[in-house]
Amino acid sequence: MSTPALPSTKPYLVRAIHEWCCDNGFTPYLAVVVDASTRVPIEFVRDGQIVLNVSTDATNRLRLGNDFIEFQARFGGVARDICVPLANVAAIYARENGAGMAFDTEEAEAATGDDAGSAVAASPEPDPEPTPPPTRPRLQRIK
Repeated sequence: MSTPALPSTKPYLVRAIHEWCCDNGFTPYLAVVVDASTRVPIEFVRDGQIVLNVSTDATNRLRLGNDFIEFQARFGGVARDICVPLANVAAIYARENGAGMAFDTEEAEAATGDDAGSAVAASPEPDPEPTPPPTRPRLQRIK
């Protein structure tokens, strides 16, 4: 008799670090590996990754779900809908001190069904050997 697979702890850890950042006056940042299933502004993607400010001041309708992180944010003054699969979250950390947690990113499967056309960003051609995400993502301010 096989035992059922346990659900992932990743969404709970992401929510906990987010709450810890907000409770202590820090700015929570998400480092995300971008692929076809990630809906982010492609013009802000660097080296197949994007860093997103997910503070309550920077987002609208933030939903930290078990499968996706969804919110609205302004990029260059334009409101954009963001949708990130939890499997693509490489890290969540406080901007001010870098404290947080890094994760292994799972290979995100291609979008299927009616969501296939809604993907805005696609990563450039994949590297022959994937490189592990840095423990502390590089922060780049874009104004």
